[in-house]
Amino acid sequence: TGVLKGFDQLLNIVLDEAVETMHDPENPDSSEVQQRSVGLVVLRGPSIILVSPTDGSEEIENPFVQAE
Repeated sequence: TGVLKGFDQLLNIVLDEAVETMHDPENPDSSEVQQRSVGLVVLRGPSIILVSPTDGSEEIENPFVQAE
């Protein structure tokens, strides 16, 4: 998780206040996770699997649609 600070056309993403969540690969059924704060990070677009809001989302008006 983290705060989205920027992105580019290749979907490289800059996150601030990022927290890495790690699961035990030898016990995939375990609900035990470890977390560590990693601060400011750059995620390379091809390695990103999922981007999802943690605080919900809200639909906004499309600023590129021209009025009829």
